[in-house]
Amino acid sequence: MLILVVEDDADVGQMLVEGLNEAGHQVDWATNGHDGMSRALAGRHELVILDRQLGDGVDGLEILQAVRETGRSVPALFLSGLGELSDWVKGLQAGGDDYVVKPVSLAELLRRIDALTNRPAESAA
Repeated sequence: MLILVVEDDADVGQMLVEGLNEAGHQVDWATNGHDGMSRALAGRHELVILDRQLGDGVDGLEILQAVRETGRSVPALFLSGLGELSDWVKGLQAGGDDYVVKPVSLAELLRRIDALTNRPAESAA
């Protein structure tokens, strides 16, 4: 699976890239919000992992809102240091499918990715 990671912290980003690669995923890593925005809007990814706070004036909420405005329903997971209930709510309201507070273990992150990407297709009722 091709996963877009938008994370400006080099240590966290490197850990994500290495861990996701070891788990068999391909990772496209954007190190700032502007780059993350352009990569996310390109629409090639099967999952997006977004930091909420990016140091260049574009945050994860803006990126996901822009993606959702295109009509794309790519699974999106926020991985953030912001852990208040209001932060979670904002992430989910922006179209996020999950919200995880840093630090997170790689094992937990992989389980959450599995849960987001292995859902059965919705059927018309």
